[in-house]
Amino acid sequence: MTVHICMWSGPRNLSTAMMRSFSSRADTCVTDEPFYGAYLRETGDPQPMAGQVITAMDCDWHRVAEAMRGPSPDGSPVWYQKHMSHHMEGPVSIGDFPDARHAFLIRDPRRVAASYANKRSAIRPEHLGVARQLEYFRQIASKQATPPPVIDSDDILQAPEQMLRKLCEALALEWDPAMLSWVEGSHPSDGVWGAHWYDKVNASTGFGSPPGSAPELSEEYAEVAQTCMADYLEMRRFAIPAG
Repeated sequence: MTVHICMWSGPRNLSTAMMRSFSSRADTCVTDEPFYGAYLRETGDPQPMAGQVITAMDCDWHRVAEAMRGPSPDGSPVWYQKHMSHHMEGPVSIGDFPDARHAFLIRDPRRVAASYANKRSAIRPEHLGVARQLEYFRQIASKQATPPPVIDSDDILQAPEQMLRKLCEALALEWDPAMLSWVEGSHPSDGVWGAHWYDKVNASTGFGSPPGSAPELSEEYAEVAQTCMADYLEMRRFAIPAG
Protein backbone atom coordinates (compact mmCIF):
# COMPACT_ATOMS: atom_id res chain seq x y z
CA MET A 1 0.00 0.00 0.00
CA THR A 2 1.32 3.44 -0.92
CA VAL A 3 2.33 5.83 1.85
CA HIS A 4 1.10 9.27 0.80
CA ILE A 5 3.07 12.26 2.10
CA CYS A 6 1.20 15.53 1.56
CA MET A 7 3.52 18.48 2.11
CA TRP A 8 1.48 21.69 2.36
CA SER A 9 3.61 24.67 1.45
CA GLY A 10 3.37 28.18 0.15
CA PRO A 11 5.26 29.55 -2.85
CA ARG A 12 8.96 30.42 -2.55
CA ASN A 13 9.19 28.28 0.61
CA LEU A 14 12.06 26.04 -0.47
CA SER A 15 9.30 23.70 -1.60
CA THR A 16 10.95 22.59 -4.84
CA ALA A 17 14.26 21.91 -3.09
CA MET A 18 12.33 19.81 -0.59
CA MET A 19 10.69 17.95 -3.47
CA ARG A 20 14.15 17.37 -4.95
CA SER A 21 15.29 16.02 -1.58
CA PHE A 22 12.48 13.49 -1.36
CA SER A 23 12.91 12.51 -5.01
CA SER A 24 16.45 11.40 -4.17
CA ARG A 25 15.14 8.72 -1.81
CA ALA A 26 15.32 5.19 -3.14
CA ASP A 27 11.74 4.45 -2.04
CA THR A 28 9.94 7.64 -3.14
CA CYS A 29 8.36 9.23 -6.19
CA VAL A 30 7.23 12.86 -6.22
CA THR A 31 4.46 14.94 -7.76
CA ASP A 32 4.69 18.68 -8.34
CA GLU A 33 1.67 20.87 -7.42
CA PRO A 34 -1.07 18.63 -8.84
CA PHE A 35 -3.86 21.19 -8.30
CA TYR A 36 -2.10 24.11 -10.01
CA GLY A 37 -4.04 23.76 -13.26
CA ALA A 38 -7.37 23.43 -11.45
CA TYR A 39 -6.53 26.52 -9.37
CA LEU A 40 -5.70 28.59 -12.43
CA ARG A 41 -8.84 27.54 -14.26
CA GLU A 42 -10.97 28.12 -11.15
CA THR A 43 -9.62 31.57 -10.27
CA GLY A 44 -8.28 33.04 -13.49
CA ASP A 45 -5.26 34.23 -11.51
CA PRO A 46 -2.95 35.78 -14.15
CA GLN A 47 0.20 33.88 -13.26
CA PRO A 48 3.13 33.32 -15.62
CA MET A 49 2.55 30.49 -18.11
CA ALA A 50 -1.05 30.06 -16.94
CA GLY A 51 -2.27 28.92 -20.36
CA GLN A 52 0.46 26.33 -20.71
CA VAL A 53 -0.16 25.02 -17.20
CA ILE A 54 -3.90 24.61 -17.77
CA THR A 55 -3.29 22.86 -21.09
CA ALA A 56 -0.70 20.50 -19.61
CA MET A 57 -2.65 19.39 -16.53
CA ASP A 58 -5.83 17.63 -15.53
CA CYS A 59 -7.92 20.52 -14.17
CA ASP A 60 -10.76 18.46 -12.70
CA TRP A 61 -10.55 18.84 -8.92
CA HIS A 62 -12.16 15.53 -8.01
CA ARG A 63 -10.32 13.50 -10.61
CA VAL A 64 -6.96 14.89 -9.47
CA ALA A 65 -7.80 14.21 -5.82
CA GLU A 66 -8.79 10.64 -6.64
CA ALA A 67 -5.50 10.11 -8.45
CA MET A 68 -3.52 11.56 -5.52
CA ARG A 69 -5.21 9.08 -3.16
CA GLY A 70 -4.37 6.13 -5.38
CA PRO A 71 -1.22 4.07 -5.89
CA SER A 72 2.00 5.89 -6.72
CA PRO A 73 2.59 6.43 -10.44
CA ASP A 74 5.71 4.27 -10.62
CA GLY A 75 4.93 1.76 -7.89
CA SER A 76 7.18 3.37 -5.28
CA PRO A 77 6.11 2.61 -1.70
CA VAL A 78 6.22 6.32 -0.77
CA TRP A 79 4.58 9.09 -2.77
CA TYR A 80 5.62 12.63 -1.85
CA GLN A 81 3.13 15.23 -3.07
CA LYS A 82 4.12 18.89 -3.12
CA HIS A 83 0.90 20.84 -2.53
CA MET A 84 0.49 24.62 -2.52
CA SER A 85 -2.05 25.51 0.15
CA HIS A 86 -3.17 28.63 -1.75
CA HIS A 87 -4.13 26.50 -4.74
CA MET A 88 -7.00 24.92 -2.84
CA GLU A 89 -9.74 27.29 -4.01
CA GLY A 90 -12.11 24.65 -5.37
CA PRO A 91 -14.26 21.86 -3.90
CA VAL A 92 -11.28 19.78 -2.69
CA SER A 93 -9.42 20.38 0.59
CA ILE A 94 -7.07 18.64 2.98
CA GLY A 95 -10.06 16.76 4.34
CA ASP A 96 -10.18 14.79 1.09
CA PHE A 97 -6.90 13.06 2.04
CA PRO A 98 -7.79 11.34 5.32
CA ASP A 99 -5.22 8.57 4.99
CA ALA A 100 -2.22 10.72 4.06
CA ARG A 101 0.60 11.74 6.35
CA HIS A 102 0.44 15.53 6.35
CA ALA A 103 3.27 17.99 6.96
CA PHE A 104 3.64 21.75 6.63
CA LEU A 105 6.55 23.71 5.18
CA ILE A 106 6.63 27.32 6.37
CA ARG A 107 8.84 30.35 5.83
CA ASP A 108 9.08 33.89 7.19
CA PRO A 109 6.63 35.91 5.05
CA ARG A 110 9.22 38.65 4.58
CA ARG A 111 11.51 36.21 2.80
CA VAL A 112 8.62 34.81 0.77
CA ALA A 113 7.51 38.27 -0.30
CA ALA A 114 11.05 39.24 -1.29
CA SER A 115 11.45 36.08 -3.38
CA TYR A 116 8.01 36.39 -4.92
CA ALA A 117 8.69 40.02 -5.81
CA ASN A 118 11.44 38.86 -8.15
CA LYS A 119 9.03 36.69 -10.12
CA ARG A 120 5.76 38.59 -10.46
CA SER A 121 4.62 42.20 -10.44
CA ALA A 122 2.05 42.04 -7.66
CA ILE A 123 0.98 39.69 -4.86
CA ARG A 124 -1.82 39.46 -2.34
CA PRO A 125 -1.62 37.91 1.14
CA GLU A 126 -3.59 34.93 -0.19
CA HIS A 127 -0.76 34.14 -2.60
CA LEU A 128 1.52 33.30 0.34
CA GLY A 129 -0.94 30.66 1.53
CA VAL A 130 -0.13 31.06 5.23
CA ALA A 131 -3.71 31.53 6.43
CA ARG A 132 -4.81 28.33 4.71
CA GLN A 133 -1.77 26.47 6.03
CA LEU A 134 -2.84 27.40 9.55
CA GLU A 135 -6.45 26.44 8.82
CA TYR A 136 -5.37 23.04 7.50
CA PHE A 137 -2.89 22.52 10.33
CA ARG A 138 -5.61 23.09 12.91
CA GLN A 139 -7.96 20.79 11.05
CA ILE A 140 -5.49 17.89 11.07
CA ALA A 141 -4.22 18.58 14.59
CA SER A 142 -7.77 18.35 15.93
CA LYS A 143 -8.05 14.78 14.62
CA GLN A 144 -4.68 13.42 15.80
CA ALA A 145 -3.10 12.66 19.15
CA THR A 146 -0.09 14.77 18.15
CA PRO A 147 0.01 17.73 15.74
CA PRO A 148 1.30 17.12 12.22
CA PRO A 149 4.94 18.09 11.67
CA VAL A 150 5.78 21.69 10.78
CA ILE A 151 9.21 22.53 9.41
CA ASP A 152 10.63 26.00 8.78
CA SER A 153 12.68 26.54 5.62
CA ASP A 154 15.22 28.65 7.49
CA ASP A 155 15.89 25.79 9.91
CA ILE A 156 16.47 23.39 7.02
CA LEU A 157 19.08 25.72 5.55
CA GLN A 158 20.78 26.03 8.94
CA ALA A 159 21.07 22.26 9.47
CA PRO A 160 19.77 20.19 6.54
CA GLU A 161 20.62 16.71 7.78
CA GLN A 162 19.48 17.33 11.33
CA MET A 163 16.14 18.80 10.29
CA LEU A 164 15.45 16.25 7.57
CA ARG A 165 16.19 13.41 9.99
CA LYS A 166 13.65 14.88 12.40
CA LEU A 167 11.10 15.32 9.64
CA CYS A 168 11.50 11.72 8.51
CA GLU A 169 11.05 10.56 12.10
CA ALA A 170 7.88 12.63 12.45
CA LEU A 171 6.56 11.12 9.20
CA ALA A 172 7.50 7.57 10.28
CA LEU A 173 9.98 7.23 7.41
CA GLU A 174 13.46 5.79 7.55
CA TRP A 175 16.23 8.34 7.10
CA ASP A 176 17.95 8.22 3.71
CA PRO A 177 21.17 10.27 3.41
CA ALA A 178 20.51 10.59 -0.33
CA MET A 179 18.03 13.34 0.62
CA LEU A 180 20.91 15.77 1.07
CA SER A 181 21.73 16.06 -2.64
CA TRP A 182 20.24 15.76 -6.10
CA VAL A 183 21.14 15.96 -9.77
CA GLU A 184 21.57 19.46 -11.18
CA GLY A 185 19.07 20.69 -13.76
CA SER A 186 15.37 20.24 -14.37
CA HIS A 187 13.78 16.94 -13.36
CA PRO A 188 11.14 14.88 -15.19
CA SER A 189 8.72 15.36 -12.28
CA ASP A 190 8.80 19.17 -12.57
CA GLY A 191 5.68 20.97 -13.69
CA VAL A 192 5.85 22.88 -16.96
CA TRP A 193 5.97 26.12 -14.92
CA GLY A 194 9.49 25.18 -13.83
CA ALA A 195 10.78 26.98 -16.91
CA HIS A 196 9.77 30.25 -15.21
CA TRP A 197 10.10 29.48 -11.50
CA TYR A 198 12.87 26.91 -10.98
CA ASP A 199 16.03 28.61 -12.23
CA LYS A 200 17.76 28.64 -8.84
CA VAL A 201 16.86 25.13 -7.78
CA ASN A 202 17.82 23.83 -11.23
CA ALA A 203 21.29 25.27 -10.69
CA SER A 204 21.63 23.52 -7.33
CA THR A 205 22.71 20.08 -6.20
CA GLY A 206 21.72 20.47 -2.55
CA PHE A 207 20.34 22.86 0.01
CA GLY A 208 21.79 26.37 -0.01
CA SER A 209 23.49 28.48 2.62
CA PRO A 210 21.72 29.71 5.75
CA PRO A 211 19.77 32.92 5.17
CA GLY A 212 21.03 36.30 6.27
CA SER A 213 19.05 39.07 7.92
CA ALA A 214 15.45 39.72 6.89
CA PRO A 215 15.26 41.48 3.51
CA GLU A 216 14.16 45.05 3.04
CA LEU A 217 10.83 45.28 1.24
CA SER A 218 8.91 47.95 -0.61
CA GLU A 219 5.86 49.28 1.19
CA GLU A 220 3.55 47.10 -0.91
CA TYR A 221 5.39 43.86 -0.20
CA ALA A 222 6.04 44.74 3.44
CA GLU A 223 2.29 45.15 3.92
CA VAL A 224 1.61 41.74 2.42
CA ALA A 225 4.25 40.14 4.65
CA GLN A 226 2.92 41.84 7.75
CA THR A 227 -0.61 40.65 7.01
CA CYS A 228 0.67 37.06 7.01
CA MET A 229 3.03 37.36 9.96
CA ALA A 230 0.67 36.43 12.81
CA ASP A 231 -0.41 33.21 11.08
CA TYR A 232 3.21 32.34 10.34
CA LEU A 233 4.23 32.91 13.96
CA GLU A 234 1.37 30.71 15.14
CA MET A 235 2.59 27.94 12.83
CA ARG A 236 6.15 28.58 13.96
CA ARG A 237 5.14 27.67 17.53
CA PHE A 238 4.67 24.08 16.38
CA ALA A 239 7.77 23.84 14.18
CA ILE A 240 10.19 20.97 14.67
CA PRO A 241 12.87 22.52 16.89
CA ALA A 242 16.35 23.07 15.60
CA GLY A 243 19.20 21.93 17.76
